[in-house]
This record gives sequence, C-alpha cells and structure tokens, in this order.
Amino acid sequence: MRHFYTLLLYLAAPFALLRLLWKSRQLAGYRGRIGERFGFVPRTSGDAIAVWVHAVSVGEALAAQPLIEALLARYGERSIWVTTTTPTGSARVIAAFGDRVHHSYAPYDLPDVVSRFLDRVRPARFVVMETELWPNLFRACCVRGIPLTIANARLSPRSFRGYGRVRGFARDTLSDVTMIAAQSKSDAARFRTLGGVRERVRVIGNLKFDLNLPEASLDDGSLLRARFGARPVWIAASTHDGEEAAALDAHAALVELQPDALLVLVPRHPQRFDAVWSLIEDTGLRSERRTRLAALDKSGHAPDLSAAQVFLGDSMGEMFLYLAMADVAFVGGSLVDVGGHNVLEPAALGLPVLFGPQMHNFEAARALLLEKIAAVEVADAAQLAEELAVLLASPDRCRAMGAAGAAAVAGNRGALKRLLTIIEAQTPCE
Repeated sequence: MRHFYTLLLYLAAPFALLRLLWKSRQLAGYRGRIGERFGFVPRTSGDAIAVWVHAVSVGEALAAQPLIEALLARYGERSIWVTTTTPTGSARVIAAFGDRVHHSYAPYDLPDVVSRFLDRVRPARFVVMETELWPNLFRACCVRGIPLTIANARLSPRSFRGYGRVRGFARDTLSDVTMIAAQSKSDAARFRTLGGVRERVRVIGNLKFDLNLPEASLDDGSLLRARFGARPVWIAASTHDGEEAAALDAHAALVELQPDALLVLVPRHPQRFDAVWSLIEDTGLRSERRTRLAALDKSGHAPDLSAAQVFLGDSMGEMFLYLAMADVAFVGGSLVDVGGHNVLEPAALGLPVLFGPQMHNFEAARALLLEKIAAVEVADAAQLAEELAVLLASPDRCRAMGAAGAAAVAGNRGALKRLLTIIEAQTPCE
C-alpha cells in the first residue's frame, strides 16, 4: 500500500505544482519558496535543531505558539524549526517569532524529498500538530530514530471514517509514531481504534486552552472600538463563503431593533477580503475596512466612524484586536460544512460565543461551552439574529455567559505542561 501511495504522489507532483500556481492567482504567497516544498531548505550548519514543529496553517500555528515559546525558553533561539503548508500559516509564524526560529514550508511526502529535508535540518525531535499523518515522513523519522509526537491530536468522526477505509495503512503509519498526545478521551479512543498502540496514546487536553492573551492587541482593540462610539458590537470571526452573507443578513435584521449596532466581520482567508468587501457594499450598510482606515490614519485624515454599521477586518494576525472590540462573538466555519474554528479564543476573553451546527473539529470545546452555558448554537442567519438581539439587549446575561466561558478555559489549562513532559521524555537518537 505504501508503494502504491508513493507512486500516486510522484504522479501527482506536477499537478501539485500547477495547483500552487493556480492558488497563487488569489494568494501570491503560493508562488514563492516552492523549492522548500521539495526539501531544498538551508542547511542548519552549526545550529542544533532540538525540535521540528509542523503546524499546517493559521489555526495550528496559533495553537502551537505557546508550545514553541516554551521550547525556545528550554532550548534557546534558533534551536526550533517550524514548518507550515500555507502562506497564511507561514505569515503567522514569521509575525510571531521572526528570526528566533528557523522556518520553511513542509516537504512533500515523497521519500527523496523527505530525505533531503531531514539531511539538511537534522532535528532531534519532531512534533506534528493535530491531525497530519504522512506515511513516508513518519517512516523516515522512525528509521532515523527521530522521536515523533502528534501533539494536540484530534480525530473527528468524519476523519476517523475516512482513515477507516484504509485502516491497515493508517495502522502502519501510526506504528511509526512515538506518542499521540490526544485532546480528549474520544480522540484518544478513535486513534486507538485506528491502530494507535494503547501505551502510546495519552489524553493531555487541548493545547488551545493554554493560549497567551496578547495584551497589546487587546489594548489596541479597546482603543479602536472607542472610535466607533458607545454602542453594541458583535463579531463574525473566521467566516467562510456563505457565512458572510448570513452574518450580513443577521445584522440587517439586528439594526432594525438596535440601529446603532456594529458588526465586525473577519473572513478566514485573506484572498477573499476584496470579495467580502464588495458583498458588504452591495448591502447598502455603511461600512469601513481595516486597511483603508489604517491608510487614512497614517495620512493624518482619521475618519469619523460613528455612523459605520459594518467594519471589515481585512488584516492578518489581528484576531485578538477584533475580538477585543466585541460584546458577543460568532465563530465561523460552523454554518457551512467546514467543522468550526477556535471558540476558546473569544471564551477566554469573556465573550458569549455563538456558533452553527457544523462543529465537528471542535466537538469537545463545543460541548464544554454549551455545558457551562457560555455558548449558544444557532441553526441559521435568522436564529443568529434572534440570539444576537437577545444578548446585546441583556448586558447581565452577556457578562454571566462570558464569565462562565472564561472560567471554563482557565479551568482546563495544563495541556502545555503535560505535552512538554512528553516531548522532553523522548530521547534523541544518535
């Protein structure tokens, strides 16, 4: 099965290049540094790479930040190599760590590419965030004696069913893993059923509970909110195609009841910013966007924002700034078939959280917030508008839900400490 898988990958390689070029039409970063995806990264020379951390995109990179900071404190700057798959994930790593870490795109899962990458990087340990299973890479690490930990490991029921169709191959791949540090008991059970050896699967909790709140961004968000005046504000965060229209419909209904309400709309992917701006303009709602506002401020022509009804967050790496502006947060990827995004960030800030029914990527966090009465699940734009109207008209209920969410996040910290113990217990092989 591995040979067949590898043959298919080699046959698909030219199409992967074409796909990168096609995707670069909307996000130019896909055209850059293509050689890194084939293992052509700088040699580490005198730098000893204590840990290689792979975080596929923005969500995983954000989850990995506390871990990477802890590893830097333990092993020193330039001792950690971080890879991503997407340009947005790359931008997040560069913004967060600069040149304190080595950074590149991850190698494609081809034997010669993987070998080239490992020859140049020479990591002592390898940590993969969440649910990235790469058979050739994992086998190469096993052969070279590089301990491999799947950190913050999650396996949704949908992914479990998918891997279940090639269970023997999945079991073979998991046999090369040193430790699976699972987010929850249900994730651990699915990994064990799939073929993870019981003593190599541990439940450590969700690393996203250990997030660091960036005080500077929160202060900037509070200052920015003040410029819009004293009024109710809600955020639709990390939205996907279809959810922006739902959020705008909900907001149009909301302003009928609360004319001064403000929507902060933050699409998940930067290549969609302009399209979403056009969608906002088509509604006729008075609007402003972050990049235009920043340019006007820089030119000394600060606009009056008191009449704005929608504010487009069209910048990267500023989610906490946008969350700090809000009284209530709707988290996207949940009204469409994506699986939801991180509901713990707004909860940690003490915001009531709303989300749709498609939350299979965050099932444990969803269940926790619903249990603690810190969140409400909505079915569609109409119910979203109803819940927003109730919450924004009820400051006491907002505060109670927000406090419950913040307490739930605080009470579940500790995964980072447990994960570090696991990683450092893995003895580097000579």
